[in-house]
Amino acid sequence: MEVLANVDLVKKANIYFNGNVTSRTFIDTDGSKKSLGIMMPGEYNFGTNEPELMEILAGEVEVKLAGEDTWNTYTENTSFNVKGNSDFDIKVKTITDYCCSYIK
Repeated sequence: MEVLANVDLVKKANIYFNGNVTSRTFIDTDGSKKSLGIMMPGEYNFGTNEPELMEILAGEVEVKLAGEDTWNTYTENTSFNVKGNSDFDIKVKTITDYCCSYIK
């Protein structure tokens, strides 16, 4: 189990899609912004401002990045990158635990 020590946690939750996707934002010791969250099964579209690294900690998703025609499957201990000022479609197959790192 990975422990994140000495982080600054944003108290207010990020709630999307009627509560089917939630996360908490924190600032890591190196100043980077990240969020940890849960996605319930369903299909969603997310927009990005900054580039993101999405790590799947548990669960299973299928992802189609903007400009691509292919759906790729991600499961526990896999990750994918999303370009800034973009979007991606995601099909959440099972309850999924994730970490999103915002890349500057």
